Amino acid sequence: MTTAQRRNSPFLDPGPVSTTDSLAILHLKRDLLMPTVLSELDEKCEGYDEGRVTNTRFGSFPHSTLIGLPWGSQVRASNVDTGSRGRRGPQQNKKRKRTDELAEDVAAAIEDNSGALAHKAPVVASTGFIHLLPPTPETWTASLPHRTQLVYTPDYSYILHRLRVRPGSVIIEAGAGSGSFSHASARAVFNGYPEPACEFGEIPPAKKKKAGKVWSYEFHEQRVGRLKEEIRKHSLEDVVEIVNSDVCEHGFLLEGKSPGQTRVSPQADAIFLDLPAPWLALRHLTRNAMPAALLNAAIASSKSQTPAPAPRNADEIHDESNLEANAIPAASFISPLNPNSSIRICTFSPCIEQVQRTVSTLRQLGWLEIEMVEIAHKRIEVRRERVGLHEEGVRGINASPATVNEAVERLKEVEGRFRLSRSAIVKQTTPSKPSPSDADPVKTEESDAITPQTADSANGTSTRKPFKEGRLIHRPEPELKTHTSYLLFALLPQEWTLEEEALARSKWPIKPRTTVSSKGDDDNVSPSPPKSKKQMKKAARLARLESLSSEAVTAASSPPREQSGGVVGAAAAATVEEVARQEPE
Repeated sequence: MTTAQRRNSPFLDPGPVSTTDSLAILHLKRDLLMPTVLSELDEKCEGYDEGRVTNTRFGSFPHSTLIGLPWGSQVRASNVDTGSRGRRGPQQNKKRKRTDELAEDVAAAIEDNSGALAHKAPVVASTGFIHLLPPTPETWTASLPHRTQLVYTPDYSYILHRLRVRPGSVIIEAGAGSGSFSHASARAVFNGYPEPACEFGEIPPAKKKKAGKVWSYEFHEQRVGRLKEEIRKHSLEDVVEIVNSDVCEHGFLLEGKSPGQTRVSPQADAIFLDLPAPWLALRHLTRNAMPAALLNAAIASSKSQTPAPAPRNADEIHDESNLEANAIPAASFISPLNPNSSIRICTFSPCIEQVQRTVSTLRQLGWLEIEMVEIAHKRIEVRRERVGLHEEGVRGINASPATVNEAVERLKEVEGRFRLSRSAIVKQTTPSKPSPSDADPVKTEESDAITPQTADSANGTSTRKPFKEGRLIHRPEPELKTHTSYLLFALLPQEWTLEEEALARSKWPIKPRTTVSSKGDDDNVSPSPPKSKKQMKKAARLARLESLSSEAVTAASSPPREQSGGVVGAAAAATVEEVARQEPE
């Protein structure tokens, strides 16, 4: 794909504003997101006068009001006649003619590249709004269509951190599923788009950047087709490539693109396995050809909690006749791993029995630093808590008295209502007219009672700012998404031969630190261990104290005829005492 034909992915470079034919996320509320592709044309022929419209529980939003806005903008709903138009299929005779006419108009507008159909200008509604967000792996995970169990944000963020995935890395993902981890890893390995070819006279860049790549394997053919379509629509085909293969059976090698190549290695730096039986795929993740005896021992050890017996001797391990049909000969073996770096792996297993079998296989195949982690996701809600009776019924308000006076006024109000209802019952049961003296107390109590409307007018609701009132509190949400799956991490170190060790020692020789004796002779030289800055400062103070002490002894032993010696000796002794006082214990 050339630079002119390439289109930047909205997940990698969304730009400052929303554009036509780009993916956008409509934020309805915290746990309700809706992905949509912005388009002014009504390709679906729904028959709206405003063009393409997205209907939500908070109102209708024509796409003409969403295109060209900065990301994060709040968009008001519009008055759209939803009615029954566009809800009937083309098989009904009443709407067939209308649908055909709309389809012809849309096709004509697309053919003319104008896209300017005569749409009705949207009218802003009185209620309802949403927020327009750019697509990110986090928002896509919360809104994508579920085809399998998802790897949520708390899990894949920690996984990518532990796998040390960085721009330019190559990662293998086995078990793509719904594509949640594929989008997150694509953003992690993205190292910029390839630069265009240098024209005549231009200086090429000094160092070519390594392009990151995500090789995502999935055995289900229908899911592979949907994933490829999503990756193409999101313009991620340069970073993510979907492979339809069963890695437990056929491994991780790729089909060669050139005629002479049969199978090529992805040269992976990190591996993520989201498989029902990840221990079956581990036999393909080795640096060298593994004998069948060792592979059988690794697979057998995963079937029980006790390790399988190892091969009896080295001849049994390296015997070529002991290789099974699924064991690849050493001559034709190609490793899918990067030979120049250490490999980190993570498995995603919901059951502890799967973890036990995977750990046994990892140990048999030489993986190190095996560790299991469980992510407990807890989200903290931060808001202001307002306490009072004057806003009773409002969401987020603690409807309890804030002061004693407010509680007393509420009691008076309740008692006044009780007396009023009691007097109404008495009026219905007794035909005689009550005296004014009986009605005055009720009227007085009712007039003195403080209602929510009276409190609002007294406190000045029109001028105060409720969102700044109350205490700022934080508390965990009531429903916690804790366990999804167990994360198992391991490390496969880089191979290091004796030749490489000798070459490294010759290139970077080790120079041990030496200490010369205080007498100054070069023969008495002893190696000294490396010291920290604190130890070096302490050694310098001790050396200074030793030199001052020798000067004091020399001055004290000087002849009496040298009167200045006494003064020098006293000064040296004082200096030694001062240095010794500064020396820590």
